[in-house]
Amino acid sequence: MDIFEKSEEIFENIRKIKPVVHNISNIVTANDCANITLAFGGSPTMAEHPDEVEDITSVCSGFVINMGNIGEPLVEAMLRAGKRSNVLGHPVILDPVGAGAAKKRNDVLFKLLENIKFSVIRGNISEIKFTATGAGAAKGVDADESDKVTDENIDKAVGFAKKLSKKTGAVIAISGEIDIIADENTAYIIKNGCAEMSKVTGTGCMLTSTLGVFCAANPKDILAAAAVAVSAYGYCGELAYKKMLETDGGTGSFRMFLMDYASKMDARLFKGGAKIEVR
Repeated sequence: MDIFEKSEEIFENIRKIKPVVHNISNIVTANDCANITLAFGGSPTMAEHPDEVEDITSVCSGFVINMGNIGEPLVEAMLRAGKRSNVLGHPVILDPVGAGAAKKRNDVLFKLLENIKFSVIRGNISEIKFTATGAGAAKGVDADESDKVTDENIDKAVGFAKKLSKKTGAVIAISGEIDIIADENTAYIIKNGCAEMSKVTGTGCMLTSTLGVFCAANPKDILAAAAVAVSAYGYCGELAYKKMLETDGGTGSFRMFLMDYASKMDARLFKGGAKIEVR
């Protein structure tokens, strides 16, 4: 069964299960992460207090960790909820926001990796390189231009992603102009999305929450669920950009239309615009 055939079951599982996804996000993007979760058919909870997160995550189907904020109470909450999710067998998604930018942030990242088994690790290429090697060219939360994935270096990037997946046991999702979603054996190359997405704060965080919805509803096939999630989200961006131009809008309109198309996305619409290759 190819990814397009699998997409029907993936979207149907979201519709039937309506997964509750626990997100520990950051103050800049928490509202958008909650709303994108709702738009794609999930139900968000955003609990952060260390003394309640184990109870909250126990009644959820998946857990998303966003490292945008790393205050001590949040880190403790991430660890407690992550460990509880592992015990329950729930998919756990990690977004290593800003990995490589500061020693404290790096220490938190490696503490999470040591204590929690992740189903998906999603970041830009600089964040993922740092996660793999402890070195990289990250500048804040943005990928460095020197790390950019192109058609010329795609095979090397795919090999890197597969190797990191084998090391961590997680599906690796590298996002950028070209997205790579890989486990140790198979990689999906995705060319959906548009440049306008980089002009709106939180689009990366929203993608990670989107992965939470798709993976929580499809825990038996995390790789396919992640590939469909990334492609569908990117295609929503393309549709939103087209609508923005039609209405003579700007980035505010784009953000609204992105959410609109997420709420309309299904297998039929997905098949009409997904750009996915297998490696």
